[in-house]
Amino acid sequence: MSQWHQLHQLDSQFLEQVDQMYDDTFPMEVRQFLAHWLENQDWELASRNESLATLLFHNLLKQIDDQYSRFSIEKNFLLQHNLKRIKQNLQVQYLGNPLHMASVIAACLREEQRILAAVNTPEQVCNRLSHREDVVEQDVKFLEDLQDEFDFRYKTLQTQGNVYNLQANFFKKKKFLCSIIFVNEILQKITELLNQMDFLMNRQLIEELIEWKRRQQIASIGGPLNTCLDQLQNWFTMLAESLFQVRRQVKKLEELLQKVTYEGDPVPLQRPHLEEKVNILIYSLIKSSFVVERQPCMPTHPQRPMVLKTGVQFTVKIRFLVKLPELNYQLKVKATIDNYRKFNILGTNCKVMNMEESVNGSLSVEFRHLQLKEQKSSTGTKGNEGPLIVTEELHSINFETQFCHQDLTIDLETSSLPVVVISNVCQLPSGWASVIWYNMLMNDLKNLAFFTNPPAAIWSQLSEVLSWQFSSYVGRGLNSDQLNMLAEKLLGQQLNYNDCQVSWSKFCKETLPNRFSFWLWLDGILELIKKHLLALWIDDYIVGFVSKEKERALLKDKLPGTFLLRFSESSREGAITFTWVDRSENGELHSVEPYSKSQLLAVPLPDIIRDYKVMVAENIPENPLQYLYPDIPKYKAFGKHYNNKPKEGQYLSICVSSRTLQPMSSPALGSVTLLPPPSPNSTGFPSHRGYSSRPWSSPSKPPHGLAPRLALRSPDPAYST
Repeated sequence: MSQWHQLHQLDSQFLEQVDQMYDDTFPMEVRQFLAHWLENQDWELASRNESLATLLFHNLLKQIDDQYSRFSIEKNFLLQHNLKRIKQNLQVQYLGNPLHMASVIAACLREEQRILAAVNTPEQVCNRLSHREDVVEQDVKFLEDLQDEFDFRYKTLQTQGNVYNLQANFFKKKKFLCSIIFVNEILQKITELLNQMDFLMNRQLIEELIEWKRRQQIASIGGPLNTCLDQLQNWFTMLAESLFQVRRQVKKLEELLQKVTYEGDPVPLQRPHLEEKVNILIYSLIKSSFVVERQPCMPTHPQRPMVLKTGVQFTVKIRFLVKLPELNYQLKVKATIDNYRKFNILGTNCKVMNMEESVNGSLSVEFRHLQLKEQKSSTGTKGNEGPLIVTEELHSINFETQFCHQDLTIDLETSSLPVVVISNVCQLPSGWASVIWYNMLMNDLKNLAFFTNPPAAIWSQLSEVLSWQFSSYVGRGLNSDQLNMLAEKLLGQQLNYNDCQVSWSKFCKETLPNRFSFWLWLDGILELIKKHLLALWIDDYIVGFVSKEKERALLKDKLPGTFLLRFSESSREGAITFTWVDRSENGELHSVEPYSKSQLLAVPLPDIIRDYKVMVAENIPENPLQYLYPDIPKYKAFGKHYNNKPKEGQYLSICVSSRTLQPMSSPALGSVTLLPPPSPNSTGFPSHRGYSSRPWSSPSKPPHGLAPRLALRSPDPAYST
């Protein structure tokens, strides 16, 4: 069915919206006569492509000519006249600007789609179904009233003893009240209503619920947050109310059977089937309505859900999407865990759903103080005895309750996404890697044996998820250059990484040359940013991931003093360094030994960059860092982050790395010396970071015999040429 034909089926209020869209800029006659052709052209592309727009403009005129010829054969003079006028107007308006014509038609087709989408939302469908239910209810009520009238007259005649009149009236009324045509009409309406409800539930609501669960998986590993359940709850509740209303009408037909029936009566034949169908729909809807709204998560690590540490409390929230007032405080939910590895759930693991605890008044329950305790094995020990390591074992937190309403009893159960249970916080990064890998690749929420044979990921998919780790954890994702560097680190040099496969082992288990895995290295950098570099990362001042070749290309031809910030490849815990262009004729590049978390804790990176100095000719101290790549003055980039109040007793040293991207002469390195800290009255350069010896008590006087000498910071081993 064409889009235009679907619009014709709408109610008058929607047709009025369609009518307002069309005028002389795009006449409705053209839309009507050329509906099929118009809907098969790419007007969106044509609105951006003048050549295509010109072609479609001339094709449109030809289509109008063809339609004109058909009207000529039919001798429809009025439509011929209208089409001739329309063609002339279109030529005047769009001959010199076909792009505008394409954009007008594209906008009209988009608006039609919006109207159709609005009409066919589950909420609109539910509203239409509710109206039809009211009609059925009125029909059944009318039938009941007529039957009551018949019962009254029948009993009256029976007391009068007039057998002849009694029999005549009985058959006359029976034929009137229970006519096959009238009853069949009611049954047909109920059948159609249930079919529409079936379509709404299985083709729209259940599919939307499945999509919501997938969005929840994506959001749980840092993806876009689009997991609000309020709209789904409205739809589920509306459909449930409609189903229970239809069920009452089917029950009413059963009651009417006990008063009047006859041979060939369609009610006793069809009513059981209708009752069975409505019950099946209710069972399916109710079972689907019991969901985990918020996955298990330790409050201490809110951005890494589904990794639970034994002995540490975690929270989880359950919701029932059919929000009926009579269910408040009626559903008692119990939490359990699978028996793959024996755990006890401590805390209050049995609570009642209510509408008062949630902010939006949903029918839900939140377990806030659950924790896991591992049971001892028969040998008296604890631990993993299965084929998988602890961080690859997946467990399921299960929830069960019983729904009782209108003489229906339905056992309900739902499960969390698979969780990883750890016993030491050092296992958290590996456990989180398992959560990422599972939810990135798996739609089956109960495949607890996933890591016995984990599938590989495609780089285009994995790169997006890696970027989510940064956007969700430290406020900004990774750009294409940064992702390409990570791809090269994992897969070696390739022309195109998109379709390359990355195995689970290569991602998280195989060690890099520096004796740790790719993920553990990346996780260390995430923690480094979170705790020490967050503002600089969000401001996009850290290039971060850059190969040696890319670094040379970025700094080539830059002004002396231009520097960039990148992460070390040789540090498991995460470290950052900077590379700058010196003032030599060749514009040599220098890098400093990476700064670790402990060093950044002592002195923030902006202060290090501000105070960093090297000795140049004539022993003059100079800060070689002037412009943050690409050309941002240092004070403009870091000025707001400077700390003007150093910690008491803290001194900074002047450091420079011997590592260069181009050879650097030994004499130049040998001439670098460390300046002593300035005296209180000094007007020279500020104090500096990192003496290997302990600080002396007076900033103006070093300890006796201590010569302030520079211990050169070595280059990043994984990055050296």
